[in-house]
Amino acid sequence: MFSEFKQVIVVRSDLKMSVGKTAVQVAHASVSALEECRRMYPTWADIWMREGQKKVVLKVRNEQELYQIYLKAKNMNLPVAIIEDAGLTELEPGTSTAVGIGPAPAKEIDKITGSIPLL
Repeated sequence: MFSEFKQVIVVRSDLKMSVGKTAVQVAHASVSALEECRRMYPTWADIWMREGQKKVVLKVRNEQELYQIYLKAKNMNLPVAIIEDAGLTELEPGTSTAVGIGPAPAKEIDKITGSIPLL
């Protein structure tokens, strides 16, 4: 049975980060979620790597929505990571900027993120 795997990165749009800052936060979320996946479900990570590392980047309006997504993924036992900025450039230290989910079966991630708009 074939199951498509993907990774979804969700970014806060209210922070008005520069394009470069946003790209870095997405990268942090992708790597951190992959590391969590390798710890929890190493086979999922391997399949995702072979399938081409599909990623989708979405946006939410604020920190509350970001944490809701994080908690839903956590409650579904999906690999998930929340990113808090170090505060060296544009943001205050500890600002939550993004959540990475997966890699995981796309149909499972879609239960959480299926209605969230693209960044």
